[in-house]
Amino acid sequence: MNTFSAQKRGQIETLISNMSLEEKIGLMIHRAKGIPRLGIPDYNWWNEALHGVANNGEATVFPQAIALGATFDEDLVHRVAEAISIEARAKFNAVGKEKAEQYHRGLTFWAPNINIFRDPRWGRGQETYGEDPVLTSRLGTAYVRGLQGSDPYYLRAAACAKHFAVHSGPEGLRHTFNAEVSQKDLEETYLPAFKALVKSGVESVMGAYNRVNGEPACGSTYLLKQKLREEWQFQGHVVSDCWAICDFHKNHKVTNDILESIALALRSGCDLNCGDAYNYLAEAVLKGYVTEDDINRAVVRLLITLDKLGLIHDDGPYQGITIHQIDWKKHDSLALEAAEKSIVLLKNNGVLPLKKDKISYIYVTGPNATNSDALLGNYAGVSSRLLTVLEAIVEEAGPEITVTYKKGCPLAERRVNPNDWASGVTKYADVTIAVMGRDTSVEGEEGDAILSSTYGDFEDLNLNDEQLSYLHKLKESGKPLIVVLMGGAPICSPELHEIADAILVAWYPGQAGGTAVSNIVFGKTNPSGKLPVTFPKSVRQLPEFENYSMQGRTYRYMTEEPLYPFGFGLSYTKMEFKHVTGRWKSPEKDELIVSTELYNQGTIDGEEVVQLYYHWKDAPFAVPNWSLIDFKRVLVAAGASCICEFKIPLEKLQCIDPSGKGVIPTGTLQFYVGFHAPVACSHLYEDSEKSFIEIERKI
Repeated sequence: MNTFSAQKRGQIETLISNMSLEEKIGLMIHRAKGIPRLGIPDYNWWNEALHGVANNGEATVFPQAIALGATFDEDLVHRVAEAISIEARAKFNAVGKEKAEQYHRGLTFWAPNINIFRDPRWGRGQETYGEDPVLTSRLGTAYVRGLQGSDPYYLRAAACAKHFAVHSGPEGLRHTFNAEVSQKDLEETYLPAFKALVKSGVESVMGAYNRVNGEPACGSTYLLKQKLREEWQFQGHVVSDCWAICDFHKNHKVTNDILESIALALRSGCDLNCGDAYNYLAEAVLKGYVTEDDINRAVVRLLITLDKLGLIHDDGPYQGITIHQIDWKKHDSLALEAAEKSIVLLKNNGVLPLKKDKISYIYVTGPNATNSDALLGNYAGVSSRLLTVLEAIVEEAGPEITVTYKKGCPLAERRVNPNDWASGVTKYADVTIAVMGRDTSVEGEEGDAILSSTYGDFEDLNLNDEQLSYLHKLKESGKPLIVVLMGGAPICSPELHEIADAILVAWYPGQAGGTAVSNIVFGKTNPSGKLPVTFPKSVRQLPEFENYSMQGRTYRYMTEEPLYPFGFGLSYTKMEFKHVTGRWKSPEKDELIVSTELYNQGTIDGEEVVQLYYHWKDAPFAVPNWSLIDFKRVLVAAGASCICEFKIPLEKLQCIDPSGKGVIPTGTLQFYVGFHAPVACSHLYEDSEKSFIEIERKI
C-alpha cells in the first residue's frame, strides 16, 4: 500500500470511529443508508454493465459477453469497457451523488461474469467469455482495466468478478445445489480467471448462490478466507449474490436461522449484502453471533471503494466527465467493430459473400430477422439505434435489389395454423437468408426466460422442430440457403450443417448487430470471429448437467468428436502457417519461444486469430488433452505474411496435480499452432491448417 492510499485508509477509519453501530450496518446493504453528517451519501450498490450500461437510459449496447469472447481481442474488450465506464461516469456526474441511491445510477458494476461455460446447456453461459480459463482470464482482465481506469487509486467505475465460484447451472437448482468439485478441477478450470482478475486489481468479488463442496459460496471459509484473502491477497470488498445469504437456512439448510446465516457470511468475509439479511446485524451483535470488529472490517472495505469513486470526498480525476464528452459516434463505431469481429462463419460452400451485381432477389425470413430482443441478450441496456438484420440487409441491398420478408415460423411456440405460404417464396429468390435461433425469452437467467420450462437452460441443443422443419422446406427449392443463428449458447445441429449452404453465428450482437451481419453477408467485412465454446454434436456427448467434474467437458477434456471445435471460425480468405519453430530462450529453460509465419494465400485482407496450445506428453498424472496458452489476433494483407512469436514463461506451463498443486514436469512438451483447438472434426468440409512441434525439457 502506497503512502497516499494508506493516508486515505486512515481517513476512512477515522470516519468509522465516529459512527454508531446502526449507521455502520446501514452501509452494508445494497441500498445503503448514507450518513449526511459525515458526507456519506445514500448509495445503491446494485448496477449492471455486462456489455453496456444497463437500465439507466440511453446507452451504447455492445455485443453480449459470449460474443466478445468470440473476438479473442483483448484490446477491443478494453476499449469496450472503457467506453462503458465513460458513459456510466458521465451519467452519474450528471445526476450527482445525491441520486446514487436510485437503482442503476451508481458506479459499482456487477460485471464481468467470469464463470467457465463448462456445459452448453447453461442459459447464462451467454454472460461469460466461454469455456477456456486463459481466454476468460485475459478478456476479463481487459474488461476490468478498461472499466476501472488507470489511476493508481481512483476508479472511473468499479468492476466485480462474479460468481465466485464454481457456478454454471442448472439455473433451477442454483439456490439449493451443492457443486462437488475436485481440487484439481478447481485449480485447473474454475479458479484461474478469478485469481487473474484479483491480480489485475478488480475492486469487488461476488459470491455465488450455490454451495461448493458443502459450503455456501457466500459463506465459504475456503473460498473467501483461504483463497481470496490469504492466498491471493484480495484487498477489495465481497458482495453476496442477491438474497443468497437467506438461502443458507431456507434452502441449503447449513444454518438454522437468519442470525446464523449472517454470522457465517460476515465472519467468512462477505462485506456487502445484496438483499435484506444484514438488517439483523444489530441483533446478531447483541446476541454474540458477530462482533462490532467484524462489522468495522467490512465497512472499511466498502467505504474505501466509495472513496476511490470520489463519493466521499468529492475528488479524483473523473469528476469532470460530462454527458457532452461522450463521443456517441465513436461508441457506435466501436459497437459495430465488436459485432463484426464476433460473428463466426461456420460453413460456406462459396455462396458468401453475396455479389450485388449477381443477384436481383433476396428472401429474408425467420423469427429473428426482425427481432430486436435477439440483438440484446440479457443484462442489456437500451439504445435508440437498434437495427435488425432485415432492416440492415434492405438498407445495404438498396432499391435495385428486391428484398422480401416473411417470418415463416415461430421462435419457440408451436405453429397452430397448418398453412405455409412462406417457404414457397424461395423458388422466386436468388438466395434465402434465414435468421433463426433463440432470444432471451427462452434462454438466460431463471426469472427472465419467460418461455422456458427449464428456467432458461436447455435439454436439447438443436434448433427446435419448428425451425428445422421450416429450413428443410426452404431448402426444397434448391436455391442457396444462408442461415444466421442468433443466441447466447451453442446451437448444435448436424442436420443444419448438412442442409445450409452457409452458417453464421451472430450471438446477441448488440445495437449494431444487424449492420454487422449485413456487412459480412455482402462482403464489406471479412468474418474473423472464433468459437469461444465447443459445439458438441448433441447433448448425448455431454456428462450429466449436475456433474461438475470436468471429465468429458470442453475441448480440454472431451474425447468425442464435436460438431465444431473451440476456436473454430472460417474466413473469406485462406491462411496457412509456415516454418513453425520452438526453442528455449536460454540454457536455464525458463522461457520458451514459439514462432510461426502466417501467410494469406487469398485475394482479400483478413484478420486471423493465431492460437497456441500445449500438452505435457509424459506428465506423471492426468492432464488436459490440450490447453490454450496464448493467442494473437493479427491482420494480414492479401498475398502478404507476418511473423507471430509467442514468449511463454515456464511457470505458465505448469500442470495441476490431483491435490491441486501446480507442478512443472520434465519430459516432452507438445505444442500446436492452429486456427482452432487440436480436435479432429472429420465431417468438416474444410479443416484448418495445423502445426505440431515437440520440445524436450529434461533436468
